Amino acid sequence: MSKSTSYRSSLQQKLHSCSSVPNFLKFLAPVDENVTSDFRKSTRDNKSKPKEADLIPETPVKARRHSWRQQIFLRVATPQKGCDSSGWHEDYSELGELPPRSPLLPVCEDGPFGATKEDRKRTPKELRELWQKAILQQILLLRMEKENRKLQASENNLLNKRLKLDYEEVTPCLKEVMSVWDKMLTTPGRSKVKFDMDKIHTAVEKGVPRQQRGEIWKFLAELHQLKHPFPNKQQPKDTPYKELLKQLTSQQHAILIDLGRTFPTHPYFSAQLGAGQLSLYNILKAYSLLDQEVGYCQGLSFVAGVLLLHMSEEEAFNMLKFLMFDMGLRKQYRPMTIVQIQMYQLSRLLHDYHKDLYNHFEANEISPSLYAAPWFLTVFASQFPLGFVARVFDMMFLQGSEVIVKVALSLLGSHKLLILQHENLETIVDFIKNILPNLGLVQMEKIINQVFEMDISKQLQAYEVEYHVLQDELTDSSLNDNQRMDKLEKANSGLRKQNFDLLEELQVANRKIHNLEVMVEALLHNEGKLKETVLRLERERKALLETVQEFHMQPANPSGKTLPSKQEHRDTTN
Repeated sequence: MSKSTSYRSSLQQKLHSCSSVPNFLKFLAPVDENVTSDFRKSTRDNKSKPKEADLIPETPVKARRHSWRQQIFLRVATPQKGCDSSGWHEDYSELGELPPRSPLLPVCEDGPFGATKEDRKRTPKELRELWQKAILQQILLLRMEKENRKLQASENNLLNKRLKLDYEEVTPCLKEVMSVWDKMLTTPGRSKVKFDMDKIHTAVEKGVPRQQRGEIWKFLAELHQLKHPFPNKQQPKDTPYKELLKQLTSQQHAILIDLGRTFPTHPYFSAQLGAGQLSLYNILKAYSLLDQEVGYCQGLSFVAGVLLLHMSEEEAFNMLKFLMFDMGLRKQYRPMTIVQIQMYQLSRLLHDYHKDLYNHFEANEISPSLYAAPWFLTVFASQFPLGFVARVFDMMFLQGSEVIVKVALSLLGSHKLLILQHENLETIVDFIKNILPNLGLVQMEKIINQVFEMDISKQLQAYEVEYHVLQDELTDSSLNDNQRMDKLEKANSGLRKQNFDLLEELQVANRKIHNLEVMVEALLHNEGKLKETVLRLERERKALLETVQEFHMQPANPSGKTLPSKQEHRDTTN
């Protein structure tokens, strides 16, 4: 009883702290050094505390007569909390303060030769020379200050680039692979060129250079859009990025809270409201305004952060749109049903390919929701090394969001023997959350190679259909006849509407086909006329050639005299 009371009180304290203003905004008020140090100490203490998600035990499912597939479904189909949409509107421009202008050096009033005698009065000519020299010195100082600012900006850009790519690379590129990438990236008009996908797949498998990773991701996005010229119906409005930054979002509070939690140890994001956090805020704010249905959800900041480490702010925003809408990542955050489907797919794959590990999880009542949710929502970025996460993004730009399930299966399968050595829920979950992410380079490359060799697309599609069938079965079993009838009528009306829409599309397609057939018929008719004209002209040409030939072969005129030559004809006329 005492344990539950202490747990309930700690949970209430955490809930109370979540609704308060984020700690890193407290620096806006003037505080002394002691308060700042106490604040930093409390922040470190809060980070070291375990999350309440780790403390809440899973509610056991009542024993019923279910098949093993239904048991997997019931274990993953748990209610999901919606995204935090609470926000507050404040001017973002007040979060920072411009650096002070560098002071200019004082202008020498006495000239270059020192002070003159007080009793000697300067002539107008000397005063003009001194005035001109002072103006020239001031202009020179302004130019030097401008050049210093440019130099400082370029140094900051280089420093930011070095900070962004401050991670250990997995599968380093050989010179041959780098030359292949350079050749493809420098192809003229590459966005309209169809490359050999087997060659692209081989190049990604052999490695992606860290310095060119952002450009290669954009290149892979161009290939996908060229391969799928007709975009998804759920494409967002083409609102310019700079226009979105001028607007306010209701998700501002949730975004600001998660800024300090996103890659807190990475040097580019570690500074509170530094360049990294401000750029990340801009991307998340712009996307929450662009996609009102999703807005902002926890985990999205890690995806945007990985993109921002490899490209500019606006390019990262465009690639985030591509991943969400074109590569299917958006479904994971709306309304998180796809996350339950992915957990079901992972459990089914464990059942089919690693039965002993699946039985071990079942014996200890461990569902994928205890360890796999952050894998799916952050694409492994919240727990695994950045070099490994970058390789996962390489594969995701090439193969889509199914890579996430493949990587999860490969991670668990590769560490199966170590997981089986732990015999209770706490130690197993602790191993998966804390020890498993600390992979060595050899283990990372092994897992990446396994994912490239894995082909489970058909199984994933079958398991998704199986999930929906089980969902309908378990839902229908708890409904009475009237409710079931209402549900069938709604489904029937939806199918009628879908059939009506398809019928309209079919009619439009038939009209287009008819117009094209008429056009083809007219072109064929014109082609026939042109062929007839060509034949007639050929006959006329042949007849003219025969006439000319007969004319040249005729020896004399009818009177018996030979025809005069051209020279004789000229002589007679002269």
